[in-house]
Amino acid sequence: MVPEGRPDGAGAGEESARLQAAGSVRKGCDLLANSQHGCLQSRRAQIHQQINRELRMRTGAENLYRATSNARVRETVALELSYVNSSLQLLKEELEGLDGNVDADQPQSEGVTVPMIPLGLKETKQLDWATPLKELISGHFGEDSASYEAEIRELEDLRQAARTPSRSEAGLELLTAYYNQLCFQEARFVTPARSLGLLFHWYDSLTGVPAQQRALAFEKGSVLFNIGALHTQIGARQDRSCPEGTSCAVEAFQRAAGAFSLLRENFSHAPSPDMSPASLSMLEQLMTAQAQECVFEGLLLQAPVAPRDCLAQLHLAQEAAQVAAEYRLVHQTMAQPPVQDYVPFPWTTLVHVKAEYFRALAHYHAALALCDGAPVAEAELPALEQIFLGLPASSEPRGPALPQEQEDRRKLGKAHLKRAILGQEEALRLHAVCRALRRVDLLQVVLAQALRRSLAKYSELDLEDDFCEAAEAPDVRREQPGPLAKTQRRPEGRAPSFSRVKVADIFHRLGPLSVFSARNRWRLAGPIHVARGEGGFGFTLRGDAPVLIAAVVPGGRAAAAGLKEGDYIVSVNGQPCRWWKHADVVAQLKGVGDEGVSLQVLTLLPGAEPPGSGDRRPALGALLRSQKECGWETPGPAQASPRPLLGWNRKAKRGKAGRRLSPAPHP
Repeated sequence: MVPEGRPDGAGAGEESARLQAAGSVRKGCDLLANSQHGCLQSRRAQIHQQINRELRMRTGAENLYRATSNARVRETVALELSYVNSSLQLLKEELEGLDGNVDADQPQSEGVTVPMIPLGLKETKQLDWATPLKELISGHFGEDSASYEAEIRELEDLRQAARTPSRSEAGLELLTAYYNQLCFQEARFVTPARSLGLLFHWYDSLTGVPAQQRALAFEKGSVLFNIGALHTQIGARQDRSCPEGTSCAVEAFQRAAGAFSLLRENFSHAPSPDMSPASLSMLEQLMTAQAQECVFEGLLLQAPVAPRDCLAQLHLAQEAAQVAAEYRLVHQTMAQPPVQDYVPFPWTTLVHVKAEYFRALAHYHAALALCDGAPVAEAELPALEQIFLGLPASSEPRGPALPQEQEDRRKLGKAHLKRAILGQEEALRLHAVCRALRRVDLLQVVLAQALRRSLAKYSELDLEDDFCEAAEAPDVRREQPGPLAKTQRRPEGRAPSFSRVKVADIFHRLGPLSVFSARNRWRLAGPIHVARGEGGFGFTLRGDAPVLIAAVVPGGRAAAAGLKEGDYIVSVNGQPCRWWKHADVVAQLKGVGDEGVSLQVLTLLPGAEPPGSGDRRPALGALLRSQKECGWETPGPAQASPRPLLGWNRKAKRGKAGRRLSPAPHP
């Protein structure tokens, strides 16, 4: 975790400890992502050779993509890049499995569960922060840029580590720390009229097509996308054969859906397909559906449902129908342009398979409720009819009432089983059509087991002299009013927890963001020597970090020395005091003798943003966040992280209004 900030004047030991603590964040970096050692050295070497070959192919295709203006050629190259990107993802998944000694594609479980869809992380190239930051530090801030090499190196190391985060909570902390740090850098170094001059280069997660932008918001959006993608990978790797695993998977997929929703709402100009509103909406729906599936699996892991418990079987049928409805919605989104042009075909097929599988599962549990369940009380019949017959609560019955005779219930249950069998056979057929899914043996095992279970139950119900076929079984109703609805859980997207990772501004030594940012222009004056007179120094102070000269007594010693109202004191007798509190400056002034004090002051120039004016840039996401919320107003250690949003339009409350005017100390 990135260490918290500290005021200027900290000793070398504290600085060393801070940098060592900053390195602890790198624990979230997957150090084995590119290693070539271990018990499977030979296979790792082969994979690395294949990865290098694919990278060379991608570089050549990328250069051609940029150089040509022919639309047909660009379309062909984009298709080739998507193939290369898919190959790279598969190779890296295999390498991850070798390095971690587990199968990266499957959950870490011996139980038979349906595979989930994880999302690959966006890749990026190395970035040179040193040149633009040194120019800003020396040119705008008037500091010796060479003295900030450690801070620049720390920022570069943090970004380098964030390129390969581990699939764990440590990896999430690493990405979150880098994202929060970008919020600080944007507030300090970026202005509405000027960017950092860096070209941020990221590859599309779905197609591999490169995208470039000079806006720091693109870097932040890409990191936020990777936070959501990493949540999907963590969720897909959970052991869902136990309740703890399903709960963790639900949480992970909810966080992923929240990250994509947050990105969709605040990133309006997407430079790549994976960050377009249509793609992000699809990913949000997909992660919500997978969370709903995990909720259903959690219900199956609870106390075994008695076969004759009609209401319990009915509840499982409803939950399965809800999962099927979620996946049908995702499949409809994937099948429409422009999403269908770049979503992997195995994804679309797997979503279609799951929609059929869970709809069939709903009919299977409905059949168990009818055939094996005990007769229900008369008071419960209306609720059951709403579910089996699909009738709204206030409507009049449009079909036959729910049968109470055992033979009639058997026939209706047999009709539900028939639909379950047809759906499971369709799911197996779709699985066989997709070559990529045919290699997922676990999915075939799940589908085959479900089909065998339904066939066995159908054979049990099928009588030799049964010549009357029941009518077509109705769909299982997903939601209904009444007490049964209270047990349903509808997982919703949850924004990633950014506040749990505390970070401090790496360039804390430059001074408080309220004044010392690229948006403000100033003039430094001093050292100015002010002697103590009979009435003191002749000025009053206000505010903290930095302390402001609130008023200057006309004709006094301060006025004669050239101090003016509105100047900020940045140095007292050669000691930097940009982060000092009001009481600290007053105590220092009281301690000087008759020889006076030497001050260095800063004067904001016209055109600078006065404290409290806020950021008046055009709103990209209509996000207004105060400086206090971002944790940037305190002169001491930064105790709060930047707000967990893209933060392209913050209104900073930089003024310290309400502070009492303190007279200059008297001898």
